[in-house]
Amino acid sequence: MRDMGYGGKAMTALGILTMILGALALLAPGFTGLSLAMVLGVLVLFGGIFRLIWAFRSGSFTKGILGIALGLLTIVAAVILLSNPVLLSGTITILLAIYFIVDGAAELIAGIRAAPETGKMWLTLGGIISIILGVMVWTQFPYSGNWMLGIIFGVKLIFIGLIMASGARPVRV
Repeated sequence: MRDMGYGGKAMTALGILTMILGALALLAPGFTGLSLAMVLGVLVLFGGIFRLIWAFRSGSFTKGILGIALGLLTIVAAVILLSNPVLLSGTITILLAIYFIVDGAAELIAGIRAAPETGKMWLTLGGIISIILGVMVWTQFPYSGNWMLGIIFGVKLIFIGLIMASGARPVRV
């Protein structure tokens, strides 16, 4: 018998934390969806700022001008995204539907190929749920607004947490 070790404990703890975050997302799905959109807008804004900094540090004038133009364009895009988070959340909803379908297919294939003691059931079930959620979002768009993002994100986090926690068990042998 081996000791569980740090890796198994850490994976279990992260899995439980991920499930808790998923439950919190389900408690306030509209807030979660809008928050996801706003975080994306802020990340685009930082990308534009970093691009401007890079442009001013470039060695040539032509690279600098192009970098400045791209940095300013990225910042303008971020301002547009942040000024209309509902439009942004609609775009994210479409992208998430595609992501969940593709990610679900990958999880399903991995679950089918996995050994039973590695959390095969949760991986397979998580893949099926992801595909179903992706199809539901796709078919309900545009009626699936911010709240749908929050619900899907919460459910996905719970299943990821289950996979992480159950995948950590074989380490405990």
